[in-house]
This record gives sequence, C-alpha cells and structure tokens, in this order.
Amino acid sequence: MILPAILLAALLPVTSAATAPPESGSEGPTMTPTLPITPPGPAQPVPFDSGRWRWSAGTHRVESYLGRQSLYLEHGIASVAGVNFINGSIEFDMAFSADRGFMGAIWRVQDTKDYEEFYLRPHQSGNPDASQYTPVFHGIEGWQLYHGERYSVPLVHRFNEWTHVKVVFSGAQADIYIDDMENPVLFVDGLKRGVEAGSIGVNAGDFAPAHFSNFSFTVADSPALKGKAGRPAPAPAFTLPSWAVSDAFPESALDAAAGKGEGTEPLARGLVAARRWTRLAAEPSGLTDLARVQGLDAGNNTVLVKAVLVSSREQVKRFDFGFCDRVRVYLNGRLLFRGDDTPRSRDYRFLGSIGYFDALYLPLAQGENEIVMAISEDVGGWGVQAKLEDFSGIRLKDLF
Repeated sequence: MILPAILLAALLPVTSAATAPPESGSEGPTMTPTLPITPPGPAQPVPFDSGRWRWSAGTHRVESYLGRQSLYLEHGIASVAGVNFINGSIEFDMAFSADRGFMGAIWRVQDTKDYEEFYLRPHQSGNPDASQYTPVFHGIEGWQLYHGERYSVPLVHRFNEWTHVKVVFSGAQADIYIDDMENPVLFVDGLKRGVEAGSIGVNAGDFAPAHFSNFSFTVADSPALKGKAGRPAPAPAFTLPSWAVSDAFPESALDAAAGKGEGTEPLARGLVAARRWTRLAAEPSGLTDLARVQGLDAGNNTVLVKAVLVSSREQVKRFDFGFCDRVRVYLNGRLLFRGDDTPRSRDYRFLGSIGYFDALYLPLAQGENEIVMAISEDVGGWGVQAKLEDFSGIRLKDLF
C-alpha cells in the first residue's frame, strides 16, 4: 500500500543524533530541497487533560484561568506523546506576567533535552531580545551563540491576557507568528538541529510560570512559509573549519593538573592525553556549538578544543576568537590568555554573547603548533569560534 505523504511524515522514526552543521566554506544556512507546497492536514487539538501529554516540569496542573481551561506550567516542558513528524505547525494561546521568564513553543522534540525552541522574554518587552529562537542540544540552550536579528525580534508583550502563538516549520526554516496570523514576526532561515522527525509541545523555563490553552498541531510534508531569507551575512574569511573536541571534565581539573602556576602555566600533558576526542565541524561563521557533542553532567563543565597549525616558517599570526562562558588559550602547552564572559560578570545587562571580541598574536614556530582552548560553560551556550588573519604559510593538520 502506498501511504500519503502526510502520513509518511508522521510515521518517520526519530533519530538519536542531531545533524551536524555544514562544513566551513559553504554559504548561508543549511537548506532543504525545494518541494511542492502542500496544504496542511486538519488541525488536531490536544487538550491538556487528554492524557496525551508527557510532563518534565517542576510544576504542572490543569486549571481554569482567564475564563478557560488551561495548563499551568513552571520550570520545564510538556510534549505530546505518540506524535512524531518532520514538517507542520503548532498553535496555542499563552498568558504570562511581566516577571522574568522564558515561555513558548518546542518542536522536533527528541527527548527532554533535545529540541528546537522559541520563547518570549516578558521582562524584555520592547527590547531587541524580547524573544528568542534557539536550538537545545543535550539540555543546553544556545541563546549566547544565536543572537541578533536572525534569532530574536523586538516585541511589546501583553501581560496577564492571552497571546496567540503559531510556529510553522518546514525543512530548515520556520515562521513565528504572534497574535497576527497573517504576518510572521520572525523568519528563522536556518534551524540548527537538522531536519528530523519529533514531537511538539510547550515550555516554561526557569523563573516565571505560564498558562497555555487551545493547543493544536497540523502535519504537512511541505507547508508554505511566508518569511523570506534576507541577504546572508558574508562569512568571515580564514575561520577554523573544525575542531577536535574532548570529553568533558570539571573546570577545577585545569588548576589541579597544572599546579599553582599563573600567567604562563603549562597545560598538563596528562590531562590532554586522558581525553577522548570527537571531530566537530564549525558553521560558516566559525561558530562551533560544543553542546552538539555532550551536555553538562555531574560537574563536568569544561572541554578542550584542539587544532594544529603547520607553519612553513617562524611567524606571528593574529588569532581572533570568541567563547562562552570562560576560556584558557594555550599555544604549544603554554597559557597565553584567560577570559571570563559569564553572563552578568561585568554588569547586570552583560549577556556574554559570543563574538570575535578578543585577539592574540600567536608566535608560531616552524612546523607544528598546537592550539588548545579550554572552554567552560555555566548557562546560555557552550561555544567557540576562531579565525586567523590569513592562511599565508599555514596548513591545518588533519587530526582524525
């Protein structure tokens, strides 16, 4: 029997690993092949007292709020059981206070720690970061890594009344609607987790709770999107296209292994030798989301990322980089730089967003030069990016 395309999409299995980003040098976001636009199937409501929901939240209950039956959700997510599709839409109403909070939609849910997410920030009403799209890998949101107009839009929120939310997702793109169902407020032209089947649901992260009502979803093999991609930002030249990424360990192990040294403390070779390594490709911008490899577990909040530059001669080369949240940069085992971009570490509005904000002048020897960066994470994105001023007299060694 030949199944309709919509039913096929609903029956596709969930994959266990996220799709890797494109290799550096490709232009723009990952795009899926153009398919004929098909109308969505009928909207399927899922009442919050239907028994179809899976809960992973500090508090959840179904109650009457603002004149209708609703879900009260705090500190977590709720996803629909038995639903598994690639493309379609979700739609619901949401009410929240002006208190600090992060509430919204999740889709292509693989488990409680891996999904696509869009949420509102009530406490940032009217500001450029009043909303946020971010992927979630291994329980780590990436809002420090994915910031700016491609991922956020300024909105003026309405408090303690119902706000209508709709997310239409197709391939590697999504339209986000808030109240006005004719015009999306945000077009995401490069979803980061890859195109894979999953469930759908709602979230109310740390801090303030939210109420949800009238949840429904539709399935379509290629739903129409109204948003249009803008001109892609030019990719920086001479980015490092990939890294060897280690398994995670406690940040305190850096000091314990090196002893009391300060300033030029050596990177303990035993610490490096004990690591297990994974190749991770960077995005065209050079950004590498380290949460693609692993999450934070049992105090293991630090990884090493490694690259080897083979220089044809002795030379000094400018090395621009960004990181989240803390970094130590070593060249040939010697510490050159130590930095802290933890949110609020400088002032109350400092978010620690990643960028090419720091630079070193690397004294390269002729032959192999090993760059190791120890990246430690607290919250908001575990990432690194780096570029050289040029590749003159430089070759990158393949470590795998």
